Amino acid sequence: MAQTNYKHLDDQDVKAKKPDRKSLKRLYSYATPYYKQFIVILCLIILSVGMTLIQPRLIQLLIDNNISILVNPASSQSEQALAASGATRTALLYLATVAIAFVTAYGQAYMLQNSGQKILRTIRQELYDHILKLPMTFFDHYPQGSLVTRVTNDTETINEMFTSVLTTVFRSFITLIGIVAIMYSMDARLATYVLILTPGVIIISVVFRRAIRKIYFAQRRVLSMINTKLSENISGMRTIQVFHRQKQVSEEFDEINQKYLDLSSREVQYYATYRPFIEIVRSLGIAGLIWFGGRSHLDGIITFGILYAFIDYIQRFFQPILELAETFNIIQSAMTSSNRIFHLMDQKVEDIGGKVAVPESGLRGKIEFKNVCFAYNEDEWILKDVSFTVQPGDFVAFVGATGAGKSTIMHLLCRFYDIDQGQILIDDIDIKDYDLKQLREAIGVVQQDVFLYSGSVMSNISLNRPEVSDADVREAARIVNADSFIDKLPHRYEQDVMERGGTLSSGQRQLLSFARTIAAKPSLLILDEATANIDTETELLIQDAINKMASNRSMIAVAHRISTIANADKIIVMHKGRISEQGTREELLAQDGLFKVLYKLQYEEY
Repeated sequence: MAQTNYKHLDDQDVKAKKPDRKSLKRLYSYATPYYKQFIVILCLIILSVGMTLIQPRLIQLLIDNNISILVNPASSQSEQALAASGATRTALLYLATVAIAFVTAYGQAYMLQNSGQKILRTIRQELYDHILKLPMTFFDHYPQGSLVTRVTNDTETINEMFTSVLTTVFRSFITLIGIVAIMYSMDARLATYVLILTPGVIIISVVFRRAIRKIYFAQRRVLSMINTKLSENISGMRTIQVFHRQKQVSEEFDEINQKYLDLSSREVQYYATYRPFIEIVRSLGIAGLIWFGGRSHLDGIITFGILYAFIDYIQRFFQPILELAETFNIIQSAMTSSNRIFHLMDQKVEDIGGKVAVPESGLRGKIEFKNVCFAYNEDEWILKDVSFTVQPGDFVAFVGATGAGKSTIMHLLCRFYDIDQGQILIDDIDIKDYDLKQLREAIGVVQQDVFLYSGSVMSNISLNRPEVSDADVREAARIVNADSFIDKLPHRYEQDVMERGGTLSSGQRQLLSFARTIAAKPSLLILDEATANIDTETELLIQDAINKMASNRSMIAVAHRISTIANADKIIVMHKGRISEQGTREELLAQDGLFKVLYKLQYEEY
């Protein structure tokens, strides 16, 4: 079975495509549960825009119906008194529109941000839950920084889509429609003149949008590379400092950082070019309106109030167009992010296994490999026709050179990967028929690379598993001899552990890993090179722990140190993906084969 290649997911063709209706529908499906809030928000926007657009009209009426009378010496006192009263009412009405616009704008902004944050939480949680369900092959090929980018940066960008773009687009269209309607109600000729400018603005905006889209696709890819570099370098800081690679690492990061700067500079150049073009069109429109409208006013065709209102409206007319154009960056960035997120969500999740449940008493521990072949990459075979049997309660160890396939056997037993050929049986049942969750709960794995989380010693052993009590944690620590150093810590089991256990020795971290595995009381135990990085003193503790853990359960171990598996019931020697020898230590030493060579390398002087 060829493994899926995830290596170039950041370069997927989906990024080069325009957002389709399916993607948009999928994105906005997250807003469906909040449709009532969005209806209220849209109503508030309509009310707010209406109050704002009526203001120039009120000033026009004030100029034509009131101020023109007040400044006219020929007006009678009664006319001036009536005009003054009308001006007061108009001013109060104007003040009321300002107050209503403020309250509605505040209400819609608060509701929108509240709903947007809830939507963001849903998307982020769904994405994270999906990542947890992906198979191990995915994480073998996919950069961690890219995953971090999707869960953090990309989801935040989508949040802007809901909290900014939605309202901006709706408000802009309502504003444009309202302005056009009001202008036509005032003077159709001047309104038509204003609309003549629209095609030029649309053409400029379309050209700008096509150019900026490519920039945003490239920016997201480079940002993902930056996060990947950060994740790798911070995790490997000790290695960087040990080998004095600070300068080289800094130069590598600077190269990627410079690419992002170049793309950002191009983005700024596009915006710096686009906005002046729109301003030129608007200025030409205002100049033409003043010239054409001024002549009409002098000819008595239109009033001064209408001319003033049209100048105000034409400025307001271009504002939503500019806002729409400036939301292109959010739209393009959000659609790029949504494509990246949905592409990740569309990755096939791990098979949940079959319907066979693990008995409540646990697995008996019989393991059988039948002619198993496996390759991580097509035609690069790691295991070749491997067959062996482990009887219930047996302690079986695998030894061999690096790359012989020892750890791969452990991974296959946990179904981190599925085999290409052959069959793997546990208790005479194909592992593919077991419920995967129950199967892994029944198998305890101790790995060579121990990952400790930020938190207490207690939480690192229990991993907050509901079935693991504090008493289970202490008992597990006692069994594996971890209590010998835990009891010496200032706060014992409540002692804080730094991320990755940097304040503990490698042997102490390994003992905590043993305790973590034993605490869940697995019926089958796997030690994957768990004794490779320990000192002599800790080795004695671990040997004793292994003997204790091996009682009443089957145990499989991959070991570099033959001393830690001296008591194994069977030792299987791997060589280039095949079983070279198998038997007890004494039997293998008597065969004068590969095991004897390995044994002499560790115990005899040449």
